[in-house]
Amino acid sequence: MTKILDFIAKETDGKNFKSYKYCFESVDIPKLIYDDKKGIQVKKKGETDKSLQNYKSVEKLAKKVSGKPLFRYFLDGSRRTYKVDDIAYGKRLYPIIAGQIGVAVCERVNQHSFKPVRLENPLVISIPENANAETSIGNQDLFFNNLKNKLNKQTILKNHHIEINKISPYNNTALKDNDKYEDRGVVKIQEEMMGLEQKIVFSLVKAKKLNDESFLIKDGSLEYMKSGEARELSQIKSNYDCVVGVSKSFNPEALSNDVKDISRKIAELPNYCRTPAFMYQTLIIPNVKFAVWYLRIRKTLSPFDGVLKIEKILVRDIQEEDGLDSDEIDLISANIINERNPVCYGHDTRWAKHIYPIYLTENYIKSKYLSDIHFINLF
Repeated sequence: MTKILDFIAKETDGKNFKSYKYCFESVDIPKLIYDDKKGIQVKKKGETDKSLQNYKSVEKLAKKVSGKPLFRYFLDGSRRTYKVDDIAYGKRLYPIIAGQIGVAVCERVNQHSFKPVRLENPLVISIPENANAETSIGNQDLFFNNLKNKLNKQTILKNHHIEINKISPYNNTALKDNDKYEDRGVVKIQEEMMGLEQKIVFSLVKAKKLNDESFLIKDGSLEYMKSGEARELSQIKSNYDCVVGVSKSFNPEALSNDVKDISRKIAELPNYCRTPAFMYQTLIIPNVKFAVWYLRIRKTLSPFDGVLKIEKILVRDIQEEDGLDSDEIDLISANIINERNPVCYGHDTRWAKHIYPIYLTENYIKSKYLSDIHFINLF
């Protein structure tokens, strides 16, 4: 029975080497990975109350609104990536990267109950662009789509009732500095995950699920949007009117070039208090403005544990001029505080930063993954 990598090598005139297979997430050296993107530029205060300098408590408001939660939907995206082989084209050797993607939305049914409403869990393979020997013709999409369709007809996939959803080629140009082909492949799978997150948000908006009384929390930054034409960008922005990004991992120095002592201010935040909101743009998507602030949901020994970075895209002209309404920032912050319990202490090292519905959504996604051994043995 022909395995996936043997089939790909044969169809693309490459040579595969039966290299050691492993999951990146299980062998990587521990390192800090922030949601913040490079090139952040703080423009000015990001809220209507320009007098706030240090912090503001939202504890009383959190108690006041505890019976009427603002957030109804919770979105999380996750991926597992694997080095499954090396393949030679011409004089170079390239890694083949495979990935399991999971993007899910859970809905609050009532104060104590949640249910899954959407799950997308595609399987993706990333191989170098020159696997298509005729790249100059501009038929990349057609070639790799045909390769995927042929692959899905192979006995090994049909017997396991598994389908590869996409073959996404990565750039095969020569490496520079600390660049790695593995990273290029992983980025392609990450981009597929982010695209799915956007599609799911759009589908909720189209179904009129999101409104002023029914917000969505997206786990992580909202900075993944790509720059585009003005009309397209306007549509993307409007879809995020009732979406809030909540990041557990952030760089406390990200705003330091523009905001004095920001990391110290975050570390010294009292419990249930927020910083002022700042308006910023990124070099990647200069036409989109964000309001960002930091909120402490738990008091811990570590200065940054228990602190979340909150983001909201500014979708209206008045917001881009004056910032987000301070009352709305207070309401969002108060509701996020109310989402923090019950905790997942002992089950997740990030417990101090978790809001529980996102923790549930993340675990739901992970429960739907194929086991690492099962997935790797397909190749």
